[in-house]
Amino acid sequence: MSHSYHRQLVFTLKDRCRVCFTCVRECPVKAIKIINGQAEVLNDRCIGCGNCVKVCSQGAKIPLNSITEVEEMLASENPIAACIAPSFPAEFEEVSDYRILVGMIRKIGFNYVTEVSFGADLVALEYEKRMKEDAREGDISSDCPAIVYFIRHYHPEMVPYLAPIASPMVAMNRVMKKKHGEGLKVVFIGPCFAKKAEAEEVDEVLTFQELRSMFRKRGITPANTTPSEFDPPYSGKGSIFPISRGLYYTANSQEAIPEERVVIAEGRVNFKEAIKEFEEGYIRDKHLMLLCCEGCIMGPGTSSGGMRFSRSAAVGEYVAKKLKSINEGNWKKELELYSSLDLSQSFSPEDRRLTAASEEALEKALQGMGKYSVTDHLNCGACGYDTCIDHANAIVKGLAETEMCLPYTIEKLHDSITNLNVSNEKLAKAKAALKQSEKLAHMGQLSAGIAHELNNPLGVITMYSSILMDEAPEGAPVRDDLKLIVEQADRCKKIVSGLLNFARKNQVNLSETDVVKFLQHSINSIIKPDNITINIEPAIQDPIAALDIDQMMQVLTNLEKNAVEAMPAGGQLTVSVEGDKEEISFLVKDTGTGIAKENMDKLFTPFFTTKEMGKGTGLGLALIYGIVKMHKGKIHVDSNDDPAAGPTGTTFRITLPRGV
Repeated sequence: MSHSYHRQLVFTLKDRCRVCFTCVRECPVKAIKIINGQAEVLNDRCIGCGNCVKVCSQGAKIPLNSITEVEEMLASENPIAACIAPSFPAEFEEVSDYRILVGMIRKIGFNYVTEVSFGADLVALEYEKRMKEDAREGDISSDCPAIVYFIRHYHPEMVPYLAPIASPMVAMNRVMKKKHGEGLKVVFIGPCFAKKAEAEEVDEVLTFQELRSMFRKRGITPANTTPSEFDPPYSGKGSIFPISRGLYYTANSQEAIPEERVVIAEGRVNFKEAIKEFEEGYIRDKHLMLLCCEGCIMGPGTSSGGMRFSRSAAVGEYVAKKLKSINEGNWKKELELYSSLDLSQSFSPEDRRLTAASEEALEKALQGMGKYSVTDHLNCGACGYDTCIDHANAIVKGLAETEMCLPYTIEKLHDSITNLNVSNEKLAKAKAALKQSEKLAHMGQLSAGIAHELNNPLGVITMYSSILMDEAPEGAPVRDDLKLIVEQADRCKKIVSGLLNFARKNQVNLSETDVVKFLQHSINSIIKPDNITINIEPAIQDPIAALDIDQMMQVLTNLEKNAVEAMPAGGQLTVSVEGDKEEISFLVKDTGTGIAKENMDKLFTPFFTTKEMGKGTGLGLALIYGIVKMHKGKIHVDSNDDPAAGPTGTTFRITLPRGV
């Protein structure tokens, strides 16, 4: 009889899948496809080991549920038998007497309840015969369906080495149908949902978890159940089959099989290593007894949270009691009765290995993860794949995504944070500029009104005080008083003129200008004290830009005068110009006292000044701001007034579009 594989065993609940890739890491054959960060089990690659179900903390991986199909069988007129796996003492440790569990299963509606371990007894005899044949090569046990699927799909050359022996489940199915007729429906109950796809001749398979669910649904408990014995045939040593080395102990009934002829491996890493070494010829003369899980007592169909050694001890205690009370004569008669039963099983290879991607495609996938050389291959395993090459191959095959690479994703995150910080900084500056523009607009309206109201009376005061001063004789005391009135009236007029210039939306008259010569000319327009050194640093290849010469000269000379005044004890003034094809920047840097942090937000506010009374109107920087904005430029200030934090001083940077 052939070995089939046709049912999808694991499904993904997408709303629970949480970008962790644990299932990829635990899957021995990488039968997982990542789509938008969510893991989908690929049925055509899955071997039914159940690791993905066991490790998924979110419950996103759900095994195939067969309760509905079994309930339909129970509702039919066909007799139905429940064949329970020998690992049941490990699952139902809370049930003190196995007969109570048998009674609970009968209460569901099964006509017969038997132990699969009798099938294990029969199968073990077949293995014993093979292992005693000294002349033949070794082989690989075929009782674990996940192992069989792994060899058929991923090591198809090794299929001839699979022992052509049915599993205990299939053997017990054949026993029950020979005993009760082909009309009997057989349901296997055990710790493994890979059994659901193992053989079509078994009518249905339930896991221990599904059996518990049926108990709960019907309200069946040990307290309301009448104990009952298993139905024959009764098993013997096969009850120890599910624990570590169980097949070896069961098959070695005469203790005649030397241990050095057998290699035993369990778990997703160990069984793969054993098969690899067998395939490469290192242990070709050995008999491989392999389990995908750490013994059937820890199968994916068992309840979560069980402890391995406690479960193993529970099976051991059950077997010890069983062997003490067994009627060995009747047991041997049963074995003899079914000795002629066909226990053979054939297996066909179905190669499902991924072909290796081309070097070019692999290189492209690796570079997509930021891996440009071998030193970039961390092989950290965070993606679920053993190496970066494996991950890249999976990407090429459409099974994985670049973002699964944790180092790459973290680096991208850092870049995103950096870009976000830059964007936030730009946004903050734009917000501050908008706030300043609104403030200046309101101040401009107020300033214009005040200026117009003051202009006429100031003109009258200036005119008549000048006339009176001209008429006053030389040396008269009143002449000095009139002179003071004229000077102060002129000063008021200048302030009013500044208010009007601030409020007025002047037109920008652009003309092509050599910004290096322009910079040098601005320095010539200021008075330089002896204790101040001025440096001019042109750092621009193409000096031609479009500027409003008069207005920008006002900007630079204002900044340069402010810089000189900020260095009463002397210092260094550096003015420079730099730029590219799109923009130019003027920098005015001093080594003066600096600007206090609390004043930085007020710099461009009209009438705000830190100068002494009578030495400043507070309109200079406000005018500069307006002129720069009319040029569609930006102005930025850096300043430090704390000597403990480093050299003091202020730098104004004005950036303008080149405009030519």
